[in-house]
Amino acid sequence: MGSFELLIGGKPVALAPNGQRLVGYLAVHGPQRRYALAGRLWGWTSDAQARATLRTALWRIRTVAPGLLRVDRDEVSIGPLVRVDFVESTSLALSVLARVPVGGETYSPDLFTSDLLPGWSEDWLQLERERHHQLRIHALEALSDQLRSTGAYAAAIDVAYRAIAAEPLRESAHAALIRAHLAEGNRVEAVRQLAQFRRLLAEELGLAPSERLESLLLEAA
Repeated sequence: MGSFELLIGGKPVALAPNGQRLVGYLAVHGPQRRYALAGRLWGWTSDAQARATLRTALWRIRTVAPGLLRVDRDEVSIGPLVRVDFVESTSLALSVLARVPVGGETYSPDLFTSDLLPGWSEDWLQLERERHHQLRIHALEALSDQLRSTGAYAAAIDVAYRAIAAEPLRESAHAALIRAHLAEGNRVEAVRQLAQFRRLLAEELGLAPSERLESLLLEAA
């Protein structure tokens, strides 16, 4: 999330570009058949060249990061002891959306703040990046509402701002922030936030907020 980084024992380890692509693909898509993997990552070359490139990438990864991958005769996957922040982020987001209560182990919004491998232009990444982008914003909004319901207003406001930072024109993110301000008793802040969003929508899209958003202040009156 945010960038590609490999840490072993808390220290960064460098991988060659082909190694990064290979590990990134497996981290996002899970275990893959060995020769199908070669074609997906290096399909513009011949089958023989693609398989040779895969073998070289696997050898280099084993050299600098033993245990990072599990390589069987027919399948390649991320090693069982490796933590992947994308996997953790997805799991936490789904838990939040399933309304698993915030309890002793409070969800960290940090895993919902960054996009998946921004800057990478791989075709296989585009759909997953957008899917996770939508998932994490929904999770941020849901987490803000859940924190608000427990009285953790400052945290709810912070999380709502993270959702807005990801999608500044997203009405539901602004609604989460307005609800948090109102729950805390800060009606002036809620009015200010609505006014800012109204101005932003008008300037960027020539639109007005929905009646549903406008009604939040009326309901709190």
